Amino acid sequence: METIKLFIKSALIDNVVFIQYLAICPFIGMTNDTEKATGMGLATTFVIMLATAVTWPIYKLVMVPLGLEFLQTLFFILVIASLVQLVEFFLKKMSPGLYNAMGVYLALITTNCAVLGITINCISKNYNYVQSLVYAFGSAMGFLISMVIMSGVRSRVKTANLPKAFAGTPILYVCASLLSLAFLGFKGLIK
Repeated sequence: METIKLFIKSALIDNVVFIQYLAICPFIGMTNDTEKATGMGLATTFVIMLATAVTWPIYKLVMVPLGLEFLQTLFFILVIASLVQLVEFFLKKMSPGLYNAMGVYLALITTNCAVLGITINCISKNYNYVQSLVYAFGSAMGFLISMVIMSGVRSRVKTANLPKAFAGTPILYVCASLLSLAFLGFKGLIK
């Protein structure tokens, strides 16, 4: 039961985009098409899960015993960059269409603050290995949900008759802020 609560909390209540305000760059840049948004969400999910699965044991079993906790951010960034290279190689071979569609945003997963933020959150919240993986998966699903919801909203906005002052970027930020407010409604879901 606690595992389910942790998953729901990380996906909805502490949503990485709408509540923690991380990963705004891919959120804005990749949500103009649902297929691209889903692909970016899935690729990021894969990297988040791998990064958490690799960084947690290295931190707990190597860095802490050696007193190297101060190198956490630097080391985590190196691990994430390596994992993104693996994902990029995999997509280039297995899904060239998605690889080409994602373009520069695939490389931006390396600097996606959500990936780094989630791995650091797992350590700072003192989760064990299983809890860290559940938290990471929930957060990644929250990112994916955010991307897909926003791509749906953007497809509707394209056909809407908007006042000239709201056309383009302004309506994008208005929609994002309203979605963020809507996600605040999940705060009372789990105490």
